[in-house]
Amino acid sequence: MAEFDFDETIDRRAVPALKHHRLVLGADGMDLFPAGVADMDFRVAPCIADAIAERATHGVFGYETVPDGLIPALTGWLDIRHGWSVDPAHILRAPNVLNALAMAANRFTKPGDGIIVQPPVFFDFADIIAENGRRMVENPLILREGRYEMDFDGLDRLARDPDTRVIFLCNPHNPVGRVWRREELARLGAICRRHEVLVVPDEIHGDITFPGHPYTPFAAVSSEDALNSITCLSPAKSFNIAACCSAFTIVPDETRRKAFQDENSRLTVNKNNAFASVAMLAAYSHGAPWLDAVLVYLQENLDLVPSRLANIPEITLIEPEGTFLLWIDFRGLGLVPDDLTVFLRHEAGWAITRGIAFGPQGAGFGRLNIACPRAQLAGALDRLDAATRGRA
Repeated sequence: MAEFDFDETIDRRAVPALKHHRLVLGADGMDLFPAGVADMDFRVAPCIADAIAERATHGVFGYETVPDGLIPALTGWLDIRHGWSVDPAHILRAPNVLNALAMAANRFTKPGDGIIVQPPVFFDFADIIAENGRRMVENPLILREGRYEMDFDGLDRLARDPDTRVIFLCNPHNPVGRVWRREELARLGAICRRHEVLVVPDEIHGDITFPGHPYTPFAAVSSEDALNSITCLSPAKSFNIAACCSAFTIVPDETRRKAFQDENSRLTVNKNNAFASVAMLAAYSHGAPWLDAVLVYLQENLDLVPSRLANIPEITLIEPEGTFLLWIDFRGLGLVPDDLTVFLRHEAGWAITRGIAFGPQGAGFGRLNIACPRAQLAGALDRLDAATRGRA
């Protein structure tokens, strides 16, 4: 762990970091604890920084192809890290995961068709569906005894609609932190195959799971599920390189892969960024020790939260299985969403993501990013404690 200093405080305002920008914090929130945007406040792995610096010294940045080693590095990572053997021929590039989701929606549904989501879920799913003229079909998760589960009976009913052709699956789930088990994914896959619903998993958080909760790629459940899926991946979250990386789609079905390639060409999103390529190659080739250290640090940050919330009975942590995003239940405070936001901002000094942003099922909740120096998190929890006591 000593090799990487995650306690270091880095001034992210020295660059136009979204997490610290007035676009997110508001003009009156520049001094709040910025824990909304889903990136880390940790310095990137040295191997990535070195690779970018070395590439910059070359001095020529014309058009480039994908480096020969990038796809083998990705497949090697998936095999060694997650036991998932992926045929390199099944891999396509995309600018980012959201772009890949939008392309899947456009290519494999018609305007007005339904796309299933499982709220409370990543809010950009709703934006992609609406902005592309599709219809969002909600299959809400069930919160049972502090843990979220899929509503398989509800999913089966929704999937029967012949105008519902795709499901956006969040695996691991943002924001509730579930890492779906193999048997859960298999059950979802069987329903979707039976009703001819294409599964499009967003698995961008797949590398970030806690002990006892291994990530299972949906396409690794069975060959039948693989053929009925388009998996969207990126090292953006795992290696904190959202501003300098791209994404991958894994499309085992040959007909769908050709269609996806055609969509890439139609939208002219098939160019390569030199710095993204070397950053990703370095991450997948040499970044494992850094990520392992991050996971230990995140676990220690996570351990801090319930110990502090134990003194605040009105606020409950939904125990996460993965991601560095915590789903917190503030409903015990008895505040409507707007009043909860005011309380968190003006009394506790917190700028987190409003739960209502993830759908009406998120009312009374909030999403907290713990990928920050521990002293900052501890101070924020102290302020929340004091603010809650001040309401008594």
